[in-house]
Amino acid sequence: MKVIAFNGSPRKEWNTATLLQKALEGAESQGAETELIHLYDLDYNGCISCLECKRLNGKSYGKCSLNDDLTPFLDNINNYDAIFLGSPNYVGTITGKTKLFLERLIFPYVAYKTDFPATLFDGKLKVGFIYTMSSNESWMNMWNYDKVATDLKLLFEMMFGEAESMIVNDTTLFEDHSKYLTEHIDPEEKAKTRKEEFPKDCDKAFKMGQKVSSKSKI
Repeated sequence: MKVIAFNGSPRKEWNTATLLQKALEGAESQGAETELIHLYDLDYNGCISCLECKRLNGKSYGKCSLNDDLTPFLDNINNYDAIFLGSPNYVGTITGKTKLFLERLIFPYVAYKTDFPATLFDGKLKVGFIYTMSSNESWMNMWNYDKVATDLKLLFEMMFGEAESMIVNDTTLFEDHSKYLTEHIDPEEKAKTRKEEFPKDCDKAFKMGQKVSSKSKI
């Protein structure tokens, strides 16, 4: 089994990246071959609405026609059994790099046809999505930040077959709170949450990696 993870955070060693690495470790425990890609290392754009992926009998029908750093991964998506995608919450939604990635990943498979599922993807791909945020659960519910994860899970299921999502709240945003304006954040409480809860989140990510990478349905 081949599993690839895409880190949609500009940080390579913080919350989202750590959880993705734990998910890959879970996949490796199931015998999977894994790879972690940092999207902020790649030079690529989002969909440009050229619609070449929809042109019947065209050379790019069912795939993105753009050629950049993202192309090798999109061209080989059928070679993976599962993918993981992680993003922190930026201004109430996924990061810009993650959004651009999803446009390029999903739109070529969107099929304007009447039968369901309306997808041109001809394989089966399990998808695991990890969504992190410094907001606690109360703030998340008040601002409906969890809607992103719910909507993406449904979209992944429609396009690729199976999906699992995980939301991690109350993550630590700053390593040293004294250097930033953080009046509504209690540094001691954040440190306590980091010490007590984040290891549990890492364990959940590991188990998610095991689940998504198993031969059974999610």
